[in-house]
Parts: sequence; structure tokens; C-alpha cells
Amino acid sequence: MAVASLHTLLSFLSPLGSRSFPDTSLLSSNPSLVGYPFTATNRRRPFIITFSYKSKKELSVDKKRQLLEQYGLNPDEFLSEPSPKTKKRREQSKTGGGKQVLLEEPRAPRETHKLLQVVGGTARRKKLLSPKSMDVRPMMEVVKAAAFGILQAAGGCPTSLRPGRWLDLYSGTGSVGIEAVSRGCSEVHFVEMDPWVVSDVLRPNLEWTGFLDVSVIHTVRVESFLERAENFLGEGGSFDYISVTPPYAAVDYSILMNQISKSSVVGENTFILVEYPLRTDMLDSCGCLVKISDRRFGRTHLAIYGPKWAQKKKYVEKTKRRQEKLDLLRDVEISAS
Repeated sequence: MAVASLHTLLSFLSPLGSRSFPDTSLLSSNPSLVGYPFTATNRRRPFIITFSYKSKKELSVDKKRQLLEQYGLNPDEFLSEPSPKTKKRREQSKTGGGKQVLLEEPRAPRETHKLLQVVGGTARRKKLLSPKSMDVRPMMEVVKAAAFGILQAAGGCPTSLRPGRWLDLYSGTGSVGIEAVSRGCSEVHFVEMDPWVVSDVLRPNLEWTGFLDVSVIHTVRVESFLERAENFLGEGGSFDYISVTPPYAAVDYSILMNQISKSSVVGENTFILVEYPLRTDMLDSCGCLVKISDRRFGRTHLAIYGPKWAQKKKYVEKTKRRQEKLDLLRDVEISAS
């Protein structure tokens, strides 16, 4: 029974690590030695226990301490609680890994649909692709129709745009730039940073409408394009028309418009079309250009900047009266303080 108890002792001590224990063959051949405390002088030779046997019934802590004391071993040395790091390493070794990398769930493939169309010009009523998700927010058709009506009237030709180059910033589906070519522009540059939108939406739309040959696509951030416009366009890189239709929450309009006004893409006769959300303050000028129109469509606002010669007298008088009113209110506040 004593030898069996020793095997029970060794079975629960085996996970505790590699330690030196007495030779069990000596105990089997000399039963009289069982229970005799071993010291460094009477131990025949050390060996490493590599038992893989595990007892089916887990012994209680008190029973383990009793067995350890019976064979002359210090219970505190073997029954001390492992540190949290040791527990973690043991758990990781059981699961077969060190650092466990959590795999992200695969994203659902992005899809497109045909809900947009060209409003006017040679490609009128042609359907355009657009993403089903809200990653890209195309300009509403009613806003687009109004914007091009204002630009055509300001350029002196109500039926079409003056021939020129168009820069479509935050182009997305390309619906604004495609509308420009359809209405008379000779060349369009699209700036869109999303590679999937470029390959699966913008380029197919240009191929479908037949405007790919007169289009240039820049897959880069708008801020980077404006900073290094000379590298992308070379000398004489100013445009006749610029459309700015950014995602509302992703930009600061004051910083963006300031960057555009200082960029080489703006010339003395450039028209800038800006779509912006409600409760956004837009200045009455952008560099050398002045605001010639500012209209509201629900939550969407549309501002158009251009040269002074394109500004209507009616709009000039309205702007002047508004400025005089603001100056009067400011003088009243100053006098009251």
C-alpha cells in the first residue's frame, strides 16, 4: 500500500516540473525503506520524472500535504499557487499558442446599383453606377441640374457650358464630371482616393458614357493633390471649372476652401461649385473669386464662386444689403458694450 501511495504522490507531482526524486526501483525491491526520509547522503541518484499518468480522482490539498510530509518533502514548496503569468503561460501551452491574434470577420463585398443618371447633354438619361452603401454620397439630381443651369447662365450660354477643363474633387461616382463633359467641357480630371470606387464605379461609368478618352483619374487624396498640383498637372494647371463635393463630416470647409484658393488650380476666370451642409458658414469670396450664387435644397446648400464679371447685379445688390445689415448690427453691439 505504501508503494501505491508513492505512485499516487508522484502522479500529482508530475505536472509541477522537473525535480529530483528518489529511485522508485529501490523502494520496490526494499519495502523496509518505504516511509524512510531521504537525505543527500542516502539518496542513490537523482532522476527526472516524466510520468504521463494522471490520477482520475483529484486529491484534496490536505491529502497532498499529508503525503508530502510522509515522504519528507516540504508541502509549501510544491503546493504554492503559481503566479498569474505562469497560469497564463500554462493556458496558452494547452491551447497550443503564444500570442493569439483575433481574426477580423471578413467584410461583405461592396455592391453597386444604377440609381443615378446624366441629367443633360449628349449623354442625357444614361444610367450611372453608384455604391449601395453610404461610403459615397453622390450629388442629388435636382442640385446638379440647378448647379449646371447657374454655370451655363453665368458663362453666357444657357444651353451648354463654355468649352474648358473641369476638375472634379471628391469625384466618387464621377457624376458631376461626367455631366460636365456631356454639357460641353473638353476635358475632366477626377480626384478620388478610394481604389475600389475608381475601378468598380468611376471607370465603368466613363466607359459606359464614352468619356474615358477625355478623362484623367488621380487616385490620391484631395489635400495631397492640391498641395502638389504642379506635379500632377504641370505648368498652366488652372481649370475653368472646379466642383467640390466632399463627405460633409470628413472635412473642415474653412481649411479646404483656403487651400483651394491658394492652389494653382484656380485662375482668374475659374468657376467653383461647392456643395456644403446646413449650418456651415461659407465666405463671400474664395481668393480672387466672388460668390455669385448661394442656394438651399433641403439640408444641402450650393455655393458658386466665379469672376466678378459673372456676378449678377441683383445678387450684388443683395449681397451689399446683407453686408450693410451685418455692419449695422456690429456697430450696435459695439455701442451697447
